[in-house]
Order: sequence, then C-alpha cells, then structure tokens
Amino acid sequence: MVNIKVNNYYYLTVGILAILFAITHAWNGHSVVLPNLHVDGVSVDTLTIFTYVWHIITAENLVFGFVFIFMSFYTDGTKTRITAWVIATILLVRLMVILSITVLLDRTALSDTLIDSIAIIVYVTLIILGTRMKKKQ
Repeated sequence: MVNIKVNNYYYLTVGILAILFAITHAWNGHSVVLPNLHVDGVSVDTLTIFTYVWHIITAENLVFGFVFIFMSFYTDGTKTRITAWVIATILLVRLMVILSITVLLDRTALSDTLIDSIAIIVYVTLIILGTRMKKKQ
C-alpha cells in the first residue's frame, strides 16, 4: 500500500485556492469582462490580445495550483522552498503591475482592485508560511 500523506497543509490550501482562482478568473472573463469587449470600435487584434492575456493568468493560476498540491505531499520542504518563493515573487509582481497600471490609467478605479489585492496578499502569506514549515523528525 502506498503511504500518501500531506506534509504541508499551507501548500495544499494554496494549491486548492489557486485552482479556485483559475476557475473564477476564467468564469469572470467569459461572463463579464470579455463580452464587454465585443463592441464596435474594438479591433480584432485588441480583442485577441486581451483574450489571450486574460487566459494566461487563468493558466498560470491552474499550474500554480497543481504545483502546490504536488508540493504539499513532498517530504523534504527544502527542495520545494525555492519553487514556492518564485511563485510568491511572480504573484507579488503581478500585484504591483495591477496596482501601478490602475494608478497610471485611472486612479479612481484603485478601490476596484481591493478584492484582488487582498486575495493575492493572503495567497502569498500562506505560501510564505508554508516555506517556514520545518521537516518533521
């Protein structure tokens, strides 16, 4: 019998959250954001670029989710720590891009980024907590 045991519940939680983020991001894109681009005056090139950029974020979240779930079962946390830090850095850079572009283009829309900002901060905090777990003796 194979003994599969969760060794890092932070990573498991983050993995599940990332997959949920991917699903809600795709759903929001298809139901709200992307249909709004189908208006007169928006070129096909702009629509194409916006659509694939939107789906890149969805795909990244999905990959991050599977990686963290896989890492949650890994027994040696020292071998997964760098991966967690790289993903946390990508997420923080993503947040900086979201906030800076919002401030640059429409400062009044900054409050619209609050939920995404909180989600990313909680997400990164859980990742960092997961990197701090010690190996069980």
